[in-house]
Amino acid sequence: MTEIKSFALGPLQTNCFVLANGAEAVAVDPGGDPAPVLAYLKDKGLTLTHILNTHLHFDHTYGNKALAQATGAPVLHGVDDAYLLETELGLGGLFGLPPVDRYEAQTIEPGEAVFAGLACTVLATPGHSIGSLTYYFPEARAAFVGDLIFYRSIGRTDFEGGDLDTLKRSVTERIFTLPPETLLLSGHGPETTVGDEMNHNPFFAGF
Repeated sequence: MTEIKSFALGPLQTNCFVLANGAEAVAVDPGGDPAPVLAYLKDKGLTLTHILNTHLHFDHTYGNKALAQATGAPVLHGVDDAYLLETELGLGGLFGLPPVDRYEAQTIEPGEAVFAGLACTVLATPGHSIGSLTYYFPEARAAFVGDLIFYRSIGRTDFEGGDLDTLKRSVTERIFTLPPETLLLSGHGPETTVGDEMNHNPFFAGF
């Protein structure tokens, strides 16, 4: 049986998710001090197998180093976002916010994978960033979409690497083709579903 727990972390209250399956778990986008995540893992007796980044903007990676050091779990991210590790958008320091502690990370290609014993389809969903990924777990009926799409909204596309047309194609071709009951777990704000956004998201009216 799977369980998903969310934590709003860091200066921008970024949603960090922990998906647990039996005694193993994965964390998605630790955007701040991971102490609450670590406490949850300890309380539930969970072993963290991977740290998955949907993209490498600083507000999604603040906790990468501390969580990786505490658990030994590797950090994974999209190939095309690797350049952000050397930019302010990835290293922090923008808008008067603190810098990101540098962390070691590995790239992952779109395709089929297994995390915490669960099948995962890693989808290339650029638009908010060039290398944005969505992690879709069919058994959990959930997709971790980062800042691609939000409840009744979409991610901003005015950062370097963002593109509105690309983002909309990612949503329509990759997200809206998932089962309508699939939970969409975004980087900020409440959860939603594929079907709900297809029917009510104003950016896709008439889809």
